[in-house]
Amino acid sequence: MSTTTDQAAASDLRTFGYRQQLSRRVGTYASFAAGFSFVSILTTVFQLFGLGYSFGGTAFFWTWPAVFAGQLMVALCFAELAARYPLSGAIYQWARRLGGSVVGWAAGWTMVLAQTITVAAAAIALQVVLPSVWSGFQVIGSDTALGSRDGAANAVLLGCLLLTATTALNALSVRLTAIVNSVGVTCELIGVGLLVVLLLGHAERGPSVVLHTTNLDASTGYVAPLLISALMAAYVLVGFDSAGELAEETHKPRATTPRTILRGMTASGLAGAFLIVAALMAAPSLGADDLGLGGLPYVITSQLDTTVGKLLLLDVAFAVCVCTLAIQTAAARMIFSMARDDVLPFSSRLRAVSPTTGTPVVATVVPGVGAAVCLLVNVGNAGLFLGLASVCIMLLYIAYLMVTAPLLLRRLRGDALPEGTDENGRPLFSLGRWGIVVNAVAVGYGTLMTINLAWPRAEVYDPAGEGWYLHYLPLVTLAITAAGGAIAYAVQRRAYHEAIGQPLPVRVRAFPVGAVEDGA
Repeated sequence: MSTTTDQAAASDLRTFGYRQQLSRRVGTYASFAAGFSFVSILTTVFQLFGLGYSFGGTAFFWTWPAVFAGQLMVALCFAELAARYPLSGAIYQWARRLGGSVVGWAAGWTMVLAQTITVAAAAIALQVVLPSVWSGFQVIGSDTALGSRDGAANAVLLGCLLLTATTALNALSVRLTAIVNSVGVTCELIGVGLLVVLLLGHAERGPSVVLHTTNLDASTGYVAPLLISALMAAYVLVGFDSAGELAEETHKPRATTPRTILRGMTASGLAGAFLIVAALMAAPSLGADDLGLGGLPYVITSQLDTTVGKLLLLDVAFAVCVCTLAIQTAAARMIFSMARDDVLPFSSRLRAVSPTTGTPVVATVVPGVGAAVCLLVNVGNAGLFLGLASVCIMLLYIAYLMVTAPLLLRRLRGDALPEGTDENGRPLFSLGRWGIVVNAVAVGYGTLMTINLAWPRAEVYDPAGEGWYLHYLPLVTLAITAAGGAIAYAVQRRAYHEAIGQPLPVRVRAFPVGAVEDGA
């Protein structure tokens, strides 16, 4: 049965102009795991809890459901598209079909850079966890704080070692990667549940703590601190689309992927909410110098037995590894998908799939090396870590907008999405008459959060006061991304037309999809 359904999926893929190259070895749970592990509650909440609390105090909890509601609207739009376009490099493929070749290329290019930086940002989280488990993990210096020079240098070392392992695993086997991912997500779900129960068992106060405004008053204001605090949830609740990146490796992708996108998003939102509330209830102190600086590791090491606490921290470390693996997998599939359309420099190498491993090896190595370079830039400049996280999420939000905005324009024009049935014979996932409302909220939310992420702030981009130029890191990064993308697009377009022996036209609407696969 599996062979029959996979043959049907390969036939379906040919209708888009592509032949089956990647191995279909991803089941329903592994597809869910791809999205959940990218979000990785244990990784990102552990890494960024202190950021949210230090600015918003106990009220920062309410930024979580607000961001979750906005991102859920985006996820619903993505679920519709995943059912209709089950292709690797989902954001690129969806944006190209909705907004044209230039929009699609810009979304893909932005997504590749964002995912590469996100791989680096995820790998950094090992420094937040491992030195708390055993002092021997602090190889460089003695100060474990991520904001210190010793901590920053050690984070780079641990991160590069992790990237070496994830690159090798991703290049070795799709099946092995899926197994590790699934095991990691299972451990993470168990760990989150156990951690919530243990923290509630050591509660110092009731759940009404989220109704207070601790550390906020008229002198600090409320709106500005909570907007900064909301960045914590914005950093965490992204990457749920990565289940779509594995569509060409998933059994029954039209039926499976839309639901796993929504399940991953929902599970992440609920788990994160419970974890934040439990941490606020169990924290020995709500002082900004304690909980704001120490974050969740401070709560765990203070309230739980040493052995239990270290076991939970090891679970967090495993979640960090799996999160890094999942993000790199998504980045590799995005690069492969774009190179398959011959729209990236060195496309012939990037789209090559190893006949032995069934993986795009070069496309896997590129984000690994790129992430390592991002880490090395941080040596001696610890203040860049928070900026690194902010920049990569800003780029992700912009790439998401390049999908949701053209989709909304298409709906407003009355141009309906294709209908049909999935592999189980059921109608494709659809928002029906709620499509315009959900889509409009997704675009509005994405626009506002992008502005919030890109806004120059010393508190976010230069907390250590190392230089005013860091305030404009997101805008500079966006300018470099756009300029570099325009140059790469122009060079590759010219090379493409020279290769097929045609003059470069004045206006090019699209690269011919499927031409490379057909041998033209």
